[in-house]
Amino acid sequence: MNKPLRRISLFCGLLVLALLIRTNWLQYVQAEELSTRKENRRVQIAQYATERGNIIVQGEPITGSTVTDGSDYKYKRTYENGALWSPVTGYASQAFGATQLESLEDGILTGNDDRLFFDRTIGMFTGEKKQGGNVVTTLNRAAQQAAFDKLGTKKGAVAAIDPRTGAILALVSTPSYDPSSFAGNSTADGKAWNELKDSEDKKLVNRALRETYPPGSTFKVVTAAAALEHGVVQGIDDPTDTPEPYILPGTKTQLPNSHTGCEKASLNEALRISCNSVFANLGDKVTRDKMVETAEKFGFNNDKIDTPVRAFASVYDKKMGKDGNAQSAIGQFNTAATPLQMAMVTAAIANDGKLMKPYMVDNLTAPNLDIIEKHEPQEMSRPLSAGNAQKVQQMMVNVVEKGTGEKARIKGVTVGGKTGTAQHGEGNKKRPYAWFISYAENSDGTSPVAVAVVIEDSEGTARDDISGGGLAAPVAKAVMEAVLGSQG
Repeated sequence: MNKPLRRISLFCGLLVLALLIRTNWLQYVQAEELSTRKENRRVQIAQYATERGNIIVQGEPITGSTVTDGSDYKYKRTYENGALWSPVTGYASQAFGATQLESLEDGILTGNDDRLFFDRTIGMFTGEKKQGGNVVTTLNRAAQQAAFDKLGTKKGAVAAIDPRTGAILALVSTPSYDPSSFAGNSTADGKAWNELKDSEDKKLVNRALRETYPPGSTFKVVTAAAALEHGVVQGIDDPTDTPEPYILPGTKTQLPNSHTGCEKASLNEALRISCNSVFANLGDKVTRDKMVETAEKFGFNNDKIDTPVRAFASVYDKKMGKDGNAQSAIGQFNTAATPLQMAMVTAAIANDGKLMKPYMVDNLTAPNLDIIEKHEPQEMSRPLSAGNAQKVQQMMVNVVEKGTGEKARIKGVTVGGKTGTAQHGEGNKKRPYAWFISYAENSDGTSPVAVAVVIEDSEGTARDDISGGGLAAPVAKAVMEAVLGSQG
């Protein structure tokens, strides 16, 4: 063979080798990356080629699937009472993707999860069509409905937890949206999506998990816990050394109280009538660093609280000065909390100081209903001792029986609670947030439910009438009654 032919042969051989290497690289090294890319339409078509598995509440599905007309996506998602459950489910849309449980558990719901490999293999031999698995939640249908109905047209949110396990019983955000309205990829779906996306009411935002608010006086239970845990207070009925008026440390600014009788008030009385001065004074004596320590044991400053939907981090400032710490101790200044966070605070107190990790998926099942993953309750932390938790419980019961939380009373049931009215906006000019946190006890002393309610805005209510006890406590009461009524 002459020299030019040898060169051509060598060049062609190199081209063939390069082609083989590239082909194998695409097929074996980049295969998964390419098959899961958003731009790969075949992946999306396959995702909607079969009926999606369901999200389950107390044995009944709150989702479904229906055939799509005029589209290469065969099935689209449907929802039972979508506005009620969207803070739990999120959405699964052919055009706009998926969020929350629909996204996080997509592998199970589509049947593509590796744990369903055996079911898919058996289906190949039996001829059965591919099916998705199911996501079984911890939600209580009656509690969810009660929270949704009681919030009504108000902007707000509710989070309810079983303190004994951390199971989320209710998760409501209003105003809400129906995920069915944009589950397809038609013009109507696009219009519905754009209206929601641009809504001033932020209907797509899950206020229970992903919105933070100044917690106001509900945070005083955290300050009470810190004062007891760090030995600043011994007996809850002992007088404190709080002066009247109280001047914020390092300033000439007087911190006002909305009630008389706060001078030297005991911890118990101060919580009952919600004395700002007493809790600001206690926060200062505990010190910022120890307040941070206690707040973080309750879950503040933690940006990895997964339910499995990740909640926004609630904040207790680590770098503020003494005056900021005193204000933060009453739930103002830079302090911010999600409703879930304040439900966690209440749950830890109700559970004798043990905080359980919050979760809302009890188990995952195969299409034949075999359980492929079961959640086991996990202890998250111990923010306070059992003895000190019982002292805070006693004070919270006093708030409901003799104080500002009387609208949360349930006949024949021990209820503990704390009201909060949080100021916000420049110069506190915006309408305040109304908060209420509470728990209810069984006859054996255990608590099956802890609730946090925030009402962001209540149209038609005079500013002076906006209060945690007046607006939020009745919502919490309805949720607690629903949980107590559903106990078998």
